[in-house]
Amino acid sequence: MVMTLDPDALRALEIGREAGGEPFENGSVAAARAAYNASFPTQQGEHEPVVATAERQIDGPNGPVRIRIHRGIGAPPAGARALLYLHGGGWVIGNLSSHDEICRWLANLGNAVVVCPDYRLAPEHKFPAGLDDCTAALRFMAENAGELGIDPARIAVAGDSAGGNLAAVLALLSRDGLAPPLAAQILIYPNTDARQTADSYRRFGTGFGLTAATMAWFRDHYLRTSGDMTDWRVSPLLASSHAGAAPAFVVIAGHDILTDEGTAYAERLRIEGVPVVLRHWPGQIHGFVSMGRHILAARQAVSEAAAWLQTQTRTQAD
Repeated sequence: MVMTLDPDALRALEIGREAGGEPFENGSVAAARAAYNASFPTQQGEHEPVVATAERQIDGPNGPVRIRIHRGIGAPPAGARALLYLHGGGWVIGNLSSHDEICRWLANLGNAVVVCPDYRLAPEHKFPAGLDDCTAALRFMAENAGELGIDPARIAVAGDSAGGNLAAVLALLSRDGLAPPLAAQILIYPNTDARQTADSYRRFGTGFGLTAATMAWFRDHYLRTSGDMTDWRVSPLLASSHAGAAPAFVVIAGHDILTDEGTAYAERLRIEGVPVVLRHWPGQIHGFVSMGRHILAARQAVSEAAAWLQTQTRTQAD
């Protein structure tokens, strides 16, 4: 049953309709990026100050990767908890600035150091290039923990939408010893099944922001061939096992084409013994956490995730 939309979400949808613009799938990738880059500053919440921000380049398997590092208020100068944040955008759009307010919120609310990589985007760099960049960023954090002032035993990963997909996959790679250890994972309306057959694609396929047609356009740019759909590194819901993955905090928006697969992923983790907190926001739409200017629940969701992160990475020094 479709629940009532939150008034803030309804207004955000109205603002989007008033702005006009063509669906991404009706134009070029360049046009989609230009439209997104013009729109996200009008949706983001306050870019609150942090203790320090730095940018640098790290080595990745496909070349240099730019990262942005925020040290949050309350994060100690050494041995801080840390979070690798992977931005959303369908693997095609998004950058270091598009989710900067979320990273700042998490840094301050979590008393943490937050690292965000500008991972390679499709279709210029198809799967698994972006995933490889994210893995390189996690490895950089673990290998340079002392320089970064972080505790390598308290590194977590987070992401929204396509970034939630990458975060979920990275947590499984970590479980398998193919990436550094993780203390926790935060998955915000994650994409977990590239087959896109869940019933929520029918219930919310149009009229709620992200459409089924746009999600298919994103996916088809990301994949090398249709065979990649069933690769668990694209569709982590299809992994043979989820046992042993890091504890998870999963945020679901009720009016979202990804709501069913995100919920299914949380349930799969729970069944296989992974500690899970599933936080369902029934009146919200896909992308609401990035709409802090219009949607009060954006800050609330990040606050809950940050509080959970602190409980998962607490030490006697905290």
